[in-house]
Amino acid sequence: QVQLVESGGGLVQAGGSLRLSCAASGRTFSRFNMGWFRQAPGKEREFVAVVSRSGDGTYYADFAKGRFTISRDNAKNTVYLQMNSLKPEDTAVYYCAADPNGGTSSRERSYDYWGQGTQVNVSS
Repeated sequence: QVQLVESGGGLVQAGGSLRLSCAASGRTFSRFNMGWFRQAPGKEREFVAVVSRSGDGTYYADFAKGRFTISRDNAKNTVYLQMNSLKPEDTAVYYCAADPNGGTSSRERSYDYWGQGTQVNVSS
């Protein structure tokens, strides 16, 4: 069992930056691969990035490569998503998720625990 709470969303202009945080409680944080997903209005939820239990392994969706950075601090039970060079198409609700299973995954079904989401709006 784990509870996830995202924060850091808001309204920013195109080209700006934002750092999202996800604080975890419940189970031992380091046992989970941690991922970020997002969902735009009228769209299905899509994978953004994942970081391994140790923090040494990462994988990104194509749209996130070179702009977004996922990281974690196991001592603080927190995972981060640094977003730079934001575009209007990045507008979405961003969700933190925890995967207690094997290796890192980009599939929603691999993640057993989800946060409530935090809204990111990027204006032109």
